[in-house]
Amino acid sequence: MEQIDNATFRRKSPTVKEYCEKWLLLQSAQVRATTLTDYTSKVNRHIIKPLGHMNIADVTADDIRLALVPVSKKSASVYKSVNILYKSIFAAAKESKVIQDNPTIYLSGKNGGVPQKEKNPLTDDQVERLLDAIRGLPPYVFVMLGLYAGLRREEILALQWDSVFLDEAAPYLTVCRAWHTEHNRPVIMSELKTKAAHRDVPLPDCLAKCLREAKENSTSDYVVANSEGEPLSYTQFKRLWQYIVTRTVKERSYYRYEKTSEAYGETGAGRKSCA
Repeated sequence: MEQIDNATFRRKSPTVKEYCEKWLLLQSAQVRATTLTDYTSKVNRHIIKPLGHMNIADVTADDIRLALVPVSKKSASVYKSVNILYKSIFAAAKESKVIQDNPTIYLSGKNGGVPQKEKNPLTDDQVERLLDAIRGLPPYVFVMLGLYAGLRREEILALQWDSVFLDEAAPYLTVCRAWHTEHNRPVIMSELKTKAAHRDVPLPDCLAKCLREAKENSTSDYVVANSEGEPLSYTQFKRLWQYIVTRTVKERSYYRYEKTSEAYGETGAGRKSCA
């Protein structure tokens, strides 16, 4: 009788594809649009593609481990996030009594994926050459904020003048907004990912001077804006970045700058002094 009940239960259970789509719909009510886009991409690629045809009640731990083999060739962060998605989806299915046993309870996202390569910041000489190459061009303020304030892309593009305090004895800026795009259109959010992301950042003299000059010539609320004074779309940001690529491609310092900005951004602090 128990075997008959189990077989009936499995026949009635949804496929992995059906339940993943339901889970994503439920997440849409509580996560940001960019987060949902990331979830959807990873679920489609790494869960639905290999296992979507199976009834979710029939999935075993070995099925999931096999599906994770291709993911292990990707970065450690992707491998970890996909593991978390598997655990979240199957835990939700167990909680809703869609499955009787959770096959992910013994999975671990640790020690999987390709470790991130060490980031090498620019030297002072490389910084100077980079800034000389783009001085007076649209990306100059963007690059200065990345180098000397350690801001991430989404923090720079959301920065408004009401958060830049240049008349203080010790000038500083406040990170309190984040930029992202939906269908190429900019969306500025005051809700940051973590409490630590909301912070005050002191400005070295060269950056304070750069921002004072930029503010004098600005007619926008945004420190980095398009020709209409609005925040950049994704296409406009790519065009801004292309300026850097074009001007510095011979030395490939644009790539090293990106890694430098990321390295400083992880600690919320940029270069301590001007080159």
